[in-house]
Amino acid sequence: MGILVVGSVALDSVATPFGAVKEVLGGSATYFSAAASFFAPVSLVAVVGEDFPSEDLSFLRNRSVDLRGLQQARGKTFRWQGEYGYDLNQAKTIETQLNVFAEFLPRIPEAYREEKIVFLANIDPDLQREVLEQVKDPQFVAADTMNYWIEGKPDSLKRTLGAVDVLIVNDAEVRQLAKEPNLVKAARQILAWGPNSLVVKRGEYGALMFCNEGCFAAPAYPLEAVCDPTGAGDSFAGGFMGYLANTLNFSETNIRKAVIMGSVMASFNVEDFSLNRLKSLTYSEIEARYREFRRLSHFEDL
Repeated sequence: MGILVVGSVALDSVATPFGAVKEVLGGSATYFSAAASFFAPVSLVAVVGEDFPSEDLSFLRNRSVDLRGLQQARGKTFRWQGEYGYDLNQAKTIETQLNVFAEFLPRIPEAYREEKIVFLANIDPDLQREVLEQVKDPQFVAADTMNYWIEGKPDSLKRTLGAVDVLIVNDAEVRQLAKEPNLVKAARQILAWGPNSLVVKRGEYGALMFCNEGCFAAPAYPLEAVCDPTGAGDSFAGGFMGYLANTLNFSETNIRKAVIMGSVMASFNVEDFSLNRLKSLTYSEIEARYREFRRLSHFEDL
């Protein structure tokens, strides 16, 4: 089953202690689509400018990403510039140029409106709900957000949460959204607003999944080389949603497996700048690392 994703496609300039790149392919919907496309067809809704590189469009098409929903507007593509120190969990934004993304109004093509699985990437919560109003009968909806919307549109965001099955955010955003420093209490509060599950991305410390049945903890994969964490959270979401779309099983047990698959895809993403590692990645490598994750967290009963 296919996935509808709505979010940003961007050109990023990133510096880390291990190198730097300028105006390379980025954006939340891009990372999500590249990761999810290993498991299921992806229909992308976003906007780019007249300057968007044709080779990046070719990459997405070659990954079987349907681009009929990708608008090309007059003007420049959304750009983000950031840098990381040795604490790769924290990005410092140097510059953001919204450009054509500032006026982005998602228009869902008729061919996409039957999609049953929807991922609402990090955009205005008002727009997230407008997307859902254009989809006829979604079966499973997940959403992301960020501190900007948590601070600026909390009431709108809570209305969006009432319409989604899973919220995928980082631990700082969980605490900010619930106004609660304790992560467990904060998760319980967010679940009370509507989602069936909350997935908390914790960078190099792994991920947590909270639901009414309890909590599940997934480790981070121990990597010898981490190059660029940009897009890791979106790659996690792509692996997570792609696995669920592939299996069509939304039970709590299978969502736990999806959390591991999300962690697998994020672990590959950080091994190189931009989407370079996802471009060279093979499905056999994904399967092998999934098995390694299983061994990493396995232990015998007493």
